[in-house]
Amino acid sequence: MASKNQGPAAPRALVVEDIKVDLVVLLRMLRKLNCEATVAHNGKEAVDLFLEGKTFDIVFFDKDMPVMTGPEAVTKIRAMGASEVKMVGVSADFGGLDAFMQAGADVFVPKPMKLETLDAMLQEVIDKNMSG
Repeated sequence: MASKNQGPAAPRALVVEDIKVDLVVLLRMLRKLNCEATVAHNGKEAVDLFLEGKTFDIVFFDKDMPVMTGPEAVTKIRAMGASEVKMVGVSADFGGLDAFMQAGADVFVPKPMKLETLDAMLQEVIDKNMSG
């Protein structure tokens, strides 16, 4: 069992992505940054995880996915009262920024995401968890 002296717990991320190569790349980066990651293949799966009571520190949403898009999922999860979760919209689509910001995301990052960008976001989440 981990002792309390080991510093902050690893941040828990949810990756909502339907494109396998994008998913693999993001999961690799998260692993490299010692982040615990869970995968959902569309927005509905992500919403279902929140409905089951799962908690995450940060969620990365792709924009265009089957069943339910990233922005739709952000709107639904925010409506459930998940205000503490950092929601990140990720898309190569030029219209992604507006769609995600209107849906209630905290940040928009164009694809491909850089490791430094990801690291900075995770650091913010870790800092917030330590101070809160």
